[in-house]
Amino acid sequence: MNIQSRFLFAVVVSAVAVLTPDSAIASNVRIAAFQADVTPPIGSPLCHGNVSNALCVVDPLTARGVVLLAADQKPIVLCAVDWVVNSNAGYDEWRKALAEAAGTTVERVAVHTVHQHDTPGCDFTTEDLLAAQGLTNKFSNVPFAHEAIARTAKAAREAMRQPKAVTHVGVGQAKVEQFASNRRVAGPDGKVKYVRYSACRIPAARAAPEGVIDPFVRVLSFWDGDQPRAVLSYYATHPQSYYGRGGVSADTIGMARAMREAALPGVPLIHFDGAGGNVTAGKYNDGSPENRPALARRLARGLEEAWTATRKSPLRAADIEWHVKAVALPLREELADEALAVKLLADTSAKVGERARAARQLAWSRRCKAGHRIDLSCLWIGPARVLHMPGELFVEYQLAAQRMRPDAVVCMAAYGDNGCGYIGTEIAYSQGGYEASKVSQVSPKVEKVLLDAMKSLLGAEK
Repeated sequence: MNIQSRFLFAVVVSAVAVLTPDSAIASNVRIAAFQADVTPPIGSPLCHGNVSNALCVVDPLTARGVVLLAADQKPIVLCAVDWVVNSNAGYDEWRKALAEAAGTTVERVAVHTVHQHDTPGCDFTTEDLLAAQGLTNKFSNVPFAHEAIARTAKAAREAMRQPKAVTHVGVGQAKVEQFASNRRVAGPDGKVKYVRYSACRIPAARAAPEGVIDPFVRVLSFWDGDQPRAVLSYYATHPQSYYGRGGVSADTIGMARAMREAALPGVPLIHFDGAGGNVTAGKYNDGSPENRPALARRLARGLEEAWTATRKSPLRAADIEWHVKAVALPLREELADEALAVKLLADTSAKVGERARAARQLAWSRRCKAGHRIDLSCLWIGPARVLHMPGELFVEYQLAAQRMRPDAVVCMAAYGDNGCGYIGTEIAYSQGGYEASKVSQVSPKVEKVLLDAMKSLLGAEK
C-alpha cells in the first residue's frame, strides 16, 4: 500500500469511527419494536363474557413488544397485550406465532396481558370444550383472536427488517402515590373480611390501610447513545377503574402510557402488569368515571419520575442472558374429580358463565393431568433481572423476588399463561377471600414450586 492509499484508508477508518461509536461496535445488540391493533369488533365478548359484549370502542387496544437481538444468541421476544388474559392453547398460539415471526424458539418468547377487564381474552382449549356444547364464541371471539395473533406476528416480522442499535440499558424506579392497595382486607381473626375490588364503595374497606403492595413502578430502557429506542415499564396492580359497560378500553394503564408517549414522541412504550393479582385501586377508587383519568395521571407521574431517575450503563451482548425453567403447577385438589365440572358444562339450564367456568376448570385440570409444564423465564440484562411469570400472581411473589437479589433491579411481568387463574401464597388459601377460596385453580403447594424456580432463575440459590 503506497502513502496515498494508506492516507485514504486512514480517513475512511476515522470516518467510520465517528459515525459508529466504539460502544455500538462492541455491544452488537439491536432491538426491533413492534405494535399491532388488537381492538375487537363490536359484539365481541369482553372479559370472557363475564361482564358485557363490546358495544363501543372508548380507546383502541394494542399488542406491543420488542425483539432483542444479541450477537450470536437467538432472538428474545417480549410482548404485552391489552387483553384480559391469554390461557392454555391460546397462550401457546401467541408464543408460537411470535417465535416463528422472530426466527427463534418458543422458549425465548414471553407474552403477557395487561389485564384490563373491558377487553377480550384468548383460550382455545376452553373454547373447544364450549363449542362441543354449542356455545361457540360465547366466551371469546375465536376468529378475531386468530386474526389478532397473526397481525401481531406480522408486525414483529416487519419490525425485524430495520432493528435499531443499542449501546446502553437504563433502569429507574419511582413510587406511585394513591393508586395501588391490597384487595384482601383482613379482620381481627386474620381472615379476609373485605375484598376491596377495583371499584370499592365500602367505607370501612376504603378506610383500611393500603396493605401489602409494591408501590414502585420500574422502567427498563434501551438506548443508542443518547437516543432512547424503547421503554419497558412494570407496575403491579389490577389496571381497571370501572368496567362492564360495554366500552372497550385500555383503561388507566392505556391513558398513562399515552401520556408518556406524548412526552417521548417516537419512542415505543411497552407496559407489563406485575404481580397484581391481589392488588387493585379499590382504596382510592369508587368506580366513578372521573377517577379513571385521575388514576392514570398518578401512574403517569410515577412513570415520569422513574424515567427521570433512570441510570444508564453500557450494554454488550455478553451482558444479556436468557434463563428458562419449566414447572408443573400443582392442581387444586377440588378439581381433580372432574365429574361435577363435566355435569355443569353439559347442563343446558345453567347460566353460560357457570358453564364457561366449568370448561375453564376442565381445560386446566386436563392439561395438568397430561403433564403440562409452564415456562418461567428471566432476562438478565446489565444491572436488571426481569422475571416472566404466569397467572394472576399475588404481589408477595414480586416482593420475594426483589429480596432474593437485592444487588439487582428486579422487574416482574405476571399474567403469562392464565390457565391457572389466581396464584396465592400458601397461607392465603386458609384465609378465605375471592381469589384463593373460589377461583384459583392451583393448590397451596404452588408457593414452594414458584419460589424455588424464582431462586434458580435469578441465580439466588446459594
